[in-house]
Amino acid sequence: MATKNKNAEMPVEEKLKALYDLQKVATEVDKIRTLRGELPLEVQDLEDELEGLETRISNYETEIKALNDSISAKKNEIKESGLLIKKYEAQQENVRNNREFDSLSKEMEFQKLEIELSEKRIKEFNSELSNKQAVIESSKELFEDRQKDLADKKNELTEIVGETQVDEEKKLEKITQIEKTIDERLLTAFNRIRSNAINGLAVVTVERDACGGCFNKIPPQRQLDIKSRKKVIVCEYCGRILVDDEIDQKPAE
Repeated sequence: MATKNKNAEMPVEEKLKALYDLQKVATEVDKIRTLRGELPLEVQDLEDELEGLETRISNYETEIKALNDSISAKKNEIKESGLLIKKYEAQQENVRNNREFDSLSKEMEFQKLEIELSEKRIKEFNSELSNKQAVIESSKELFEDRQKDLADKKNELTEIVGETQVDEEKKLEKITQIEKTIDERLLTAFNRIRSNAINGLAVVTVERDACGGCFNKIPPQRQLDIKSRKKVIVCEYCGRILVDDEIDQKPAE
């Protein structure tokens, strides 16, 4: 309780400086997390794309195997039809009447049609096979490219995590230290405003006579009140805490 009372009795100017310092460090932490936060998403996207490519390649390879099996089957059918034609030709030499001869001729004609149909199907299968092989080749090239991209992104992520982790921990320690100097009511307000702001800014400076958060114009008298640092003033439009742009440079006059 003693700490809270002491913080509550701090001059308003010191409270505003503490809030401004807290915002600066919190923004630095946000930038670290944003930088790190985008890379895992990129890594995940690449991993998902690679998984999709693997599935596509696997499916096409299965379809190619089925096409090759179908081609082999049709070739066997052509071979069988050819043997039957030879058999019927040999039988025609020993027929006893025209009816038997015509019957064998029809069988031979049927087998020739079967051969033509099988050859047509083989041509269609080969065309489809060629298209699927082209897709597999392009997919494999894309897969290799994405694998390289993934390796680069993972290395980049590892480096950034390694470089920023210590820095982030130091900044979080600094945030904890600053928070100890701010009374609970103000700190609660700061955290509430910050969580509701898209860019995480709870404390902003007045820039070009406007709020640095929502950019709405601030009346001259209100600007003078802000510069005096006698009370905590919030933007009437966005609710952010307003400070003058020289708060971290010199005391108020």
